[in-house]
Amino acid sequence: MAEDTMMSTDQIWRAVAAERASLVELLEPLSEVDWDHPSLCDGWRVRDVVAHIVLSARASIGWILINVIRARGSLDRAIRDTAIRHADRITTQQLLGELRDSIDARVTAVGTTPADRLMDLLVHGQDIAVPLGITRDMPVAAARAAIHRIWTMGAPFHARKKFTGYRLAATDTNWSAGDGSTITGPVAALLLIVTGRQHAWDQLTGAGVALFPQH
Repeated sequence: MAEDTMMSTDQIWRAVAAERASLVELLEPLSEVDWDHPSLCDGWRVRDVVAHIVLSARASIGWILINVIRARGSLDRAIRDTAIRHADRITTQQLLGELRDSIDARVTAVGTTPADRLMDLLVHGQDIAVPLGITRDMPVAAARAAIHRIWTMGAPFHARKKFTGYRLAATDTNWSAGDGSTITGPVAALLLIVTGRQHAWDQLTGAGVALFPQH
């Protein structure tokens, strides 16, 4: 896997804070209708995605266990249900205030890393912006750190397995991974396809684009 010098932990946390701060700026002028607009996450409104981002900045092992039990053992269901419940119980301005208060938080749930928080913010920022027709730039260094993390982990994305037989190569930074038919493009677009965001395929080129079956 080719890559530039990776970000330090402190650099990742500063990138996390920058993403949260810029997301606050994006959300501040939105109407209530915009907050209730469907996001790219199936079944989640914009406010539900924001609630998930807020809750991920404060998750403790006790909180996780309680909500997984409440969701009958499903972590995915727990994440979805707790975000929707939280978004429904407070006002838009309170939710925005919680996001603002979380900007400098450096909390990782058990089994996750600071790079997971960064990846979550980068991808969910697009989940919010794209359906609203808002352009949200993704910093190259941050996207590279996030895709490196995803490629080297297993669940939930299983990127290496999903892209077996393909070589992903960024055109705007020194990052590539895998072997086979090439898929090339901005590292931000590669990050989005490995996390299942179908709209980003339009930004990619290479023989592998036509061959890949799930888009």
